[in-house]
Amino acid sequence: MSGNTQKKWTIWNIHELRPDVWKQAALVVIAVLGMGFFLSFLIDVNLGTDPCTFMNVNLAKVIGTSLGNWQLFLNVILFILVIIFTGWKLIGIGTIANMVLIGYVADFCRFLWSKCIPDSFFIDPIPRAIIFVIALLGFTVSASVYMNGEMGVSPYDGLAFIIGNKLREHVPYFIVRIAYDGLAVVIGFLAGGKPNIGTIALTFALGPMVSFVGKKMRKRK
Repeated sequence: MSGNTQKKWTIWNIHELRPDVWKQAALVVIAVLGMGFFLSFLIDVNLGTDPCTFMNVNLAKVIGTSLGNWQLFLNVILFILVIIFTGWKLIGIGTIANMVLIGYVADFCRFLWSKCIPDSFFIDPIPRAIIFVIALLGFTVSASVYMNGEMGVSPYDGLAFIIGNKLREHVPYFIVRIAYDGLAVVIGFLAGGKPNIGTIALTFALGPMVSFVGKKMRKRK
């Protein structure tokens, strides 16, 4: 997509969106909802989450608030930084959806699971492993669709793109992403978290998956 088209997708020009772009916006919002949905399972099986969530879950515990509240607060701070460095070109419908929805959707789903799913499903080895694998795959694909949707990126991802853009002539993006997510894991560890298989897997898998899904989506276009 061209840069001129991208400008029409910002939240400030939402009335100018073409019908086909509305479909793209709907896809991105669904992907964001999927991220929150699968994230709730990853948190409950306690075998690891994506690096950003690992950091935020542990920081939220230290502060004494919910994941949704803390994630929204942190995203607002990062949102300001992204605007300072790039203006509004990375901001769109997907940005707002990510900032507001993921943490609260995960919190809400976890509340529902506590009422309708026996604790044994998240503790017993076999169902726990099955839930973990499905949720890990679902979250990774959802995140990749969202990040390749060209409808704005989350502030957390925006900073990764800014760094990757600065280093693009020397370092592939997926390497930058691995290092960036690795820093989030270190922060989560310092906040009292213990990274395990899921966090480590997503640290190394998310960058390549974003690139892979992006190629597939561009071919379809």
